[in-house]
Order: sequence, then structure tokens, then C-alpha cells
Amino acid sequence: MKTLLTIKTDKELKETAQEVAGELGFPLGTLVNAYLRQIVHTRMVAFRAPLVPNEKTARMLRKRLADAKAGRNMVGPFSTTAEQNAWLDR
Repeated sequence: MKTLLTIKTDKELKETAQEVAGELGFPLGTLVNAYLRQIVHTRMVAFRAPLVPNEKTARMLRKRLADAKAGRNMVGPFSTTAEQNAWLDR
């Protein structure tokens, strides 16, 4: 027997979720049901947040990326791990 589940959610979230579900080839209801089954089966709810670096780390990453694109501050490649370790020990 089927039943109706009514939830409140942000309109934009629903619309975006429907778009993503459509891109994956599923109706949104199918994905919601699959998630509910997973919760029942595992007895767990997993929340994942994207890894977002803090500003200091983001600044460092941007600098390293710029260096790599410009060919600056590059080392290697190393032929062996011993060669790499020798360079690291300097």
C-alpha cells in the first residue's frame, strides 16, 4: 500500500533537486524513496558537507596553482622514492 508523504522544503531546493534528479534520469520521488530505504536499512543518516578551505588555505592554494601554471617553484619529477626522500631531507 502506498501513502503520501508531505514535507516542507525551500522552493529553490525542490526545483534544483528535481533538475538534478531529472539529469540522473529519475523522478525526485524515486530518489527520496531510495534515501528513506537507506535510512531504514542502515539506521544511519549521513550528512556530507563539501570541503571548503578557510581563507588562509584558499590563498595558499591559489598561489600554488598560479606557481604551477607559471612553472615556478617546481621540483621533480623523481625517478625513485629514494631520490624524492633525499630531496625532502635536504
